[in-house]
Amino acid sequence: MSAPRHIRTPLARVRGFGAARSGTDTFWHQRVTALGNVPLTIAAIIIIIVLLGRNQAAVAQILGSPLVAIIMLLFVVSVTAHMRIGMQVIIEDYVQNDLLKIVLVIANSFFAIIVGLTSVYGLLKLSLGL
Repeated sequence: MSAPRHIRTPLARVRGFGAARSGTDTFWHQRVTALGNVPLTIAAIIIIIVLLGRNQAAVAQILGSPLVAIIMLLFVVSVTAHMRIGMQVIIEDYVQNDLLKIVLVIANSFFAIIVGLTSVYGLLKLSLGL
């Protein structure tokens, strides 16, 4: 008697439900953004500590410097991407209703885009003097 070649039942194979072939991509994107977030978050915290107690002109000058602006832009992009991926995984895992799941995933993406673009706009306005 030979061992079964597939663990899944024939019905499960015919229905085609299973891995959407994007699970590992999402897993790695989340891990890469998490790894990038470690030094970027440390740098952002240091920048925020330096900004404490300063007036608006000094804060604008510091955030407007190229190195600080680039660090903060990378921080915003990495954190919002990580946030979007993490929330999408939570929604996909715990929301049972398919229509609600689709609506929440779309809302999550729009929220992450809005937060990211708003933050990027503010930083570019400070650094480029727009």
